[in-house]
Amino acid sequence: MNIRNETLDADGFYHIYNRGINGCNVYICEENYRFFLKQFSKYLIEYVDVYAYCLMPNHFHFLIKIKTEIKTIVKVPNFDNGKLIDKKNLAIEKGLHSTDSIVSKQIGKFISSYTQAFNKVNVRSGALFESPFKRKRIDNYDYLKNLILYIHLNPQDIKQDYKNYKFSSYFGIISNLKTNIVKEVIIEIFGDLENFIYTHNHPPKLDFSY
Repeated sequence: MNIRNETLDADGFYHIYNRGINGCNVYICEENYRFFLKQFSKYLIEYVDVYAYCLMPNHFHFLIKIKTEIKTIVKVPNFDNGKLIDKKNLAIEKGLHSTDSIVSKQIGKFISSYTQAFNKVNVRSGALFESPFKRKRIDNYDYLKNLILYIHLNPQDIKQDYKNYKFSSYFGIISNLKTNIVKEVIIEIFGDLENFIYTHNHPPKLDFSY
């Protein structure tokens, strides 16, 4: 299936991921990582629940669940029999039938907002990330659980300890820090916090090379 045709459906779980153009680094300093997460929250936290994330120097991973009810307000001109009768806009609601276009558009805005800021600071132009962004639907419980592990263990690829890695959801889940992650749900997936930690320390063989 063409990735552009893979829909993002309400209540669906998705692995959203992408990397820099030609594998280039998309974060240069800590402020870049923090700003990226800030923009994610700004554009997407209203539409998705976050189950896991990890930002690596040249790519990112998010495991999200599209919220059950998504509504957006669309402004339309006020017409009467095809004739514009005033310049005021009327608000109408778009419901769940447009979930895919809403969330995809928000992801596009999020990536674009980060790219524009990154380009301005680093005096560059053009795309920063590959297009389109990658998405894969998660369709079973074991896959979901193992993907959480895979995302959190990513820092090991660059010889860093996932337990102390600043830009993943692992520490937010095991700590008492305020976070947008649905950590109670995630811990329940693993049974309890103790097993969540144990499973990360003793993961099964994971292969998500797609």
